[in-house]
Amino acid sequence: MPAVPLVASDESDWTFLTNHARVPLAIARDPGVRLRDVAALCGLTERTVQTIVSDLEAAGYLTRSRAEDARRNRYTIASDSPFRHPAEAGHEIAGLLRLLVEPQAEADRSAPRRAQK
Repeated sequence: MPAVPLVASDESDWTFLTNHARVPLAIARDPGVRLRDVAALCGLTERTVQTIVSDLEAAGYLTRSRAEDARRNRYTIASDSPFRHPAEAGHEIAGLLRLLVEPQAEADRSAPRRAQK
């Protein structure tokens, strides 16, 4: 998973999404991703990502299981989970996943493939 370059801002370093949103988005794009790769993608430490995954798992937003190779974890996002803040009451995280995960998946599918030599 290539790291996404950060967009520089002259005014401040705030962003619209929190780390608790970025981590499940990265996992939704690749459910078998290593947390080390999520950390690199999100610009976080591996320990921070582990803490976020534990938070999300405890709150029921994702589940962790062993992949078929029994060496890695595989994550499942509970997309029918509601947002936690009252301002987004009545909305499921599925909408955010559709907005920010599916366009990436669509772009990956429509990217031209190189001919193998």
